[in-house]
Amino acid sequence: MKNNNIEVGRYLVSPMTKSQDDGSFSASVSIRSGRGMASVDRVMRFAPQFASRRAALRYATAEGLAWARAH
Repeated sequence: MKNNNIEVGRYLVSPMTKSQDDGSFSASVSIRSGRGMASVDRVMRFAPQFASRRAALRYATAEGLAWARAH
């Protein structure tokens, strides 16, 4: 499995995909900050379904990077 983690300032953005029963793909992203006991991990799951894993990953990456850059 390819590591898709991207560091943005104090955040670690980790886009993810999941295959669905109908053959489509869903997208989500984990945004982690802090270390050890002081770490916080936000997970966002997105409503759109995608025809390919690549499209879902691209969407999750874009959304995660936008969130990290805005905060």
